[in-house]
Amino acid sequence: MKQKFFTKQLLKWATTIDRPMPWKGEKNPYFIWLSEIILQQTRVEQGLPYFLKFKEKYPTVHDLANAPEDEVMKLWEGLGYYSRARNLHFSAKHISKELNGEFPKNYNEILKLKGVGAYTASAIASFAYDLPHAVVDGNVFRVLSRCFGIEIPVDTTEGKKEFNKLANELLEKKQAAKYNQAIMDFGAIQCMPKAPLCSSCVFKKECIAFRKDKVLDLPIKSKKIKKKTRYFNYLILNFKGDVWINKRLEKDIWQNLYDFPLIETKTQAKKEDLIGSEVWKKCIGDSDFKIQKISNPFRQLLTHRKIIATFFEIELSSDILIKKNSYIKVERKNLSKFAYPKVIDLYLKDNSLNLSHRW
Repeated sequence: MKQKFFTKQLLKWATTIDRPMPWKGEKNPYFIWLSEIILQQTRVEQGLPYFLKFKEKYPTVHDLANAPEDEVMKLWEGLGYYSRARNLHFSAKHISKELNGEFPKNYNEILKLKGVGAYTASAIASFAYDLPHAVVDGNVFRVLSRCFGIEIPVDTTEGKKEFNKLANELLEKKQAAKYNQAIMDFGAIQCMPKAPLCSSCVFKKECIAFRKDKVLDLPIKSKKIKKKTRYFNYLILNFKGDVWINKRLEKDIWQNLYDFPLIETKTQAKKEDLIGSEVWKKCIGDSDFKIQKISNPFRQLLTHRKIIATFFEIELSSDILIKKNSYIKVERKNLSKFAYPKVIDLYLKDNSLNLSHRW
């Protein structure tokens, strides 16, 4: 397919569709940055309400920079990939304090912001300032690999170079923002992953994947992510209406979110395996306790992890030992004020402590 034809047809196609989104046509780099960070590894349908919440709560970069971290994490709760929220908050402080609230105005300076990669920097540079930088995300990989019949794996160094080179050759440099939005829209509503609308596609005659019946085979990925299973046993320690939570400060999943005192085991554990262990004694000590309920396993899938969590509701006779730990005492009615991983939220919202989940 000739490159000029592709670009011309794509821009022409873009004039025929109506896909309104609150960040489309936006020129404020702060809002564009906010939307792009939220949409990293997130579907538009899921990310849209979060963008609107953040935009309303923090209308300027100074507002976001001055917000308490716990407040930002709570607003992000449920969106996943929480390092995005931490990096967003960190960079907002940098822009507010070090750059006097002035968002960087060129690709290289935008790329220096924590949590901003090549794709996000290109998106901000083109949408905010109409600079000639092509975006290359999952939608673009898919469209280009199919239309041009590229079978180089997209997750290899060679593949990334090939796609970036082609994307920038196709870019309409005088209309960078319009072109970038068009190719992303095309991948989102026309050249979709599992059910592309090939019969009505403007590239049907030229698309190599369509001609060779390889549409669903492209793009190609060489690496398959292996998921490790981790078994979490959470102790819900209750004493006179109070419960103890823990802030995850270690460099591990869910950093800076809250959970409960945790005993991690290599396999699914029974209460007999936990009671009397050293970590159990560290959490509870020698004080009397009564296990009131044990939940069925709750599950959460992460990119590289599968979490299986069991919750033990425990009534304590005293809180003497707990006071020596770093746990935070909270009135049970106030638990909802803190930001938790999804698996904790599922537990708190399930009054019967019973989650039916098929894999």
